[in-house]
Amino acid sequence: MRYFLSLLFVSTLLFSCKSENKEKEEVALEEEPVMEEQTTQDDGPEITPVSHATAVINWDDTTIFLDPVGGAKAFEGQGPPDLVLITDIHGDHTDAQTLAELDLGTTIIIAPQAVKEKLPDSLTTNLLVLNNDETIDQNGFSIKAIPMYNLREEAKDFHVKGRGNGYVIEKNGKRLYIAGDTEDIPEMRNLENIDVALVPMNLPYTMTVEKAAEGVLAFAPHKVYPYHYRGKGGKSDVQKFKELVNKGNEDIEVVLTEWYPNDSE
Repeated sequence: MRYFLSLLFVSTLLFSCKSENKEKEEVALEEEPVMEEQTTQDDGPEITPVSHATAVINWDDTTIFLDPVGGAKAFEGQGPPDLVLITDIHGDHTDAQTLAELDLGTTIIIAPQAVKEKLPDSLTTNLLVLNNDETIDQNGFSIKAIPMYNLREEAKDFHVKGRGNGYVIEKNGKRLYIAGDTEDIPEMRNLENIDVALVPMNLPYTMTVEKAAEGVLAFAPHKVYPYHYRGKGGKSDVQKFKELVNKGNEDIEVVLTEWYPNDSE
């Protein structure tokens, strides 16, 4: 009799445990979360220096050529571009021969009116004029033309206000500032929420290393590339620029890279 009661107790306990486990499994199945579709994050622009003021910008699935000069050979392995941006009329920014060699086809060129007037008609079919303070939506980007000009009296004739463009390019909340040939003008200092910036520093054409650092500290981009830093006296001290910026704000990443790959430049 005692054996029978013990067997009955064990059987009841096992059945109870199985029922409880089954209930837990059913609850777990009911509470299993629905997986949401993951989306790819836009990490913003990747900058590849070509030379001086010329660069290739890869952003998401778009390739942008900035101030293409140096012939098609300078862009081997990079193209074809989806967009071309031109900042000013000078030969280190606008080169009709390079544009012709690149065989841009239907690629859109964005440039100020002064640049259009310098180019032959054969290169302006797909050119969209964008002047200071104007904005255009193109290839999924918002592109705004920012003034670029000199402040020093002895340099004002190099870059007069209203002729050339800097650019702020935005996509998915990321913002790239291309300063062009400029000094630390109010329009630069008043910029906000810039993720990546390209800032020049060469005399007598743009500004000193010190002024470039002051301008960058004013608008505080997350990351800044010194570019366009060769002047009449040679290359500017970009290491000093980095030191000045990080002394004022250690959170700004200063990227020093090679914009003058050829010794002859």
